Amino acid sequence: MRIAMIGTGYVGLVSGACMADFGHHVVCVDKDAGKIEKLMHGEIPIYEPGLHDLVGANAAQGRLKFTTDLGGTVRNAEAVFIAVGTPSRRGDGHADLAYVHEAAREIAAALEGFTVVIVKSTVPVGTGDEVERIIAETAPEKDAAVVSNPEFLREGAAVHDFKHPDRIVVGTNDERAREIVAEIYRPLSLNQPPMLYTSRRNAELIKYAANAFLATKITFINEIADLCEKVGADVQEVARGIGLDNRIGGKFLHAGPGFGGSCFPKDVRALIKTAQDYEVPLRILEAVTSVNETRKRAMARKVAAMFTDGVRGKTIAVLGLAFKPNTDDMREAPSVPLITALQDMGARVRAYDPASLDQAKAVLENVTYGDSVYACADGADALVIATEWDEFRALDLERLRKLMKRPVIVDLRNIYPPEEISRFGFDYSCVGRPPGPRLRSNADRRRRR
Repeated sequence: MRIAMIGTGYVGLVSGACMADFGHHVVCVDKDAGKIEKLMHGEIPIYEPGLHDLVGANAAQGRLKFTTDLGGTVRNAEAVFIAVGTPSRRGDGHADLAYVHEAAREIAAALEGFTVVIVKSTVPVGTGDEVERIIAETAPEKDAAVVSNPEFLREGAAVHDFKHPDRIVVGTNDERAREIVAEIYRPLSLNQPPMLYTSRRNAELIKYAANAFLATKITFINEIADLCEKVGADVQEVARGIGLDNRIGGKFLHAGPGFGGSCFPKDVRALIKTAQDYEVPLRILEAVTSVNETRKRAMARKVAAMFTDGVRGKTIAVLGLAFKPNTDDMREAPSVPLITALQDMGARVRAYDPASLDQAKAVLENVTYGDSVYACADGADALVIATEWDEFRALDLERLRKLMKRPVIVDLRNIYPPEEISRFGFDYSCVGRPPGPRLRSNADRRRRR
């Protein structure tokens, strides 16, 4: 099948590459000529495991192409996906649909014959109706069906998620469109993912509701973690105990510094704003947003609490900058408010991340970047684990203790057992768990060594 993919961000590039890998002929379109030029030469603008090889293999086979020519691409396509960005609109938190509307107008002008226009961007309920109206007004003589087909891809596992989806949601009442979408996803039939055919508005709301619910689970367990710290309980055991209830499930019950990324924060805000427009306040989600934003800066106070005299003048090494492992995405990453709060307290910050250093430099100032964990930790007064990259899970603790000025570790992702860290002579703080023995004096540290 001939497919046009409008947008080459996380969703468009991953979706286009995977569809090409299924055997479809996909042309990815973007207005950014520099980005297209790099893609044509095999340079991938995002860090996503497996994507580089997937793009290269399908481009070499001629099934995946890149261009800035939207008109010519759409004219030759049987299905056109809109996968452009929908960032939070500056000032009010609504999803900014300018790119979606612009794409709809340009697609309408280029349509020839019956074409399915599939909105894969995350959009508020009713956006499909607006896209349909734009196409009808721009080119009333054209024959097109507008479908909602939200994505459910996790950054860092997007290729796997596309090829092994939990479900495929298709919002349409047009039988012709349904048949074309079914043919696009037919290669996945061997895995038998549930195909949910529903109305366009239902599909749009499913996406937002899913992300909002997951964000709520994260915020819930983070607040339970705070209570655990006060009463001497272990949030990991509590989470496991409630997660074994199949009505709840164990996913997204990992306490930490709060959620970030390109989806959860903006999607929760957009859903709140949509609900307000319809005079349906979503009080739970309003609380989720407020608690999450407050929590990120509160992690700096957890670091400062490790010192009787605070962090002013001290060097704090932060491991992990991206909002999650296996991505270089810095959008709304918890590391940003953590670092800026530490700087506001007078600390000097060093940082290391396996993939996102270039992106971090664009959003953080006055940070010294190390090229390894140990370069970052050398001479530091404290080490903070902010992102749970695999390479942080088996650190040489003996080496770290010798390198650091003070043996202090603040583990915001609960990677290590407290007793293991304490055995190597570190003061250790974590999230929602008993911290282990505290070494409050140099004499104590010498005895523990």
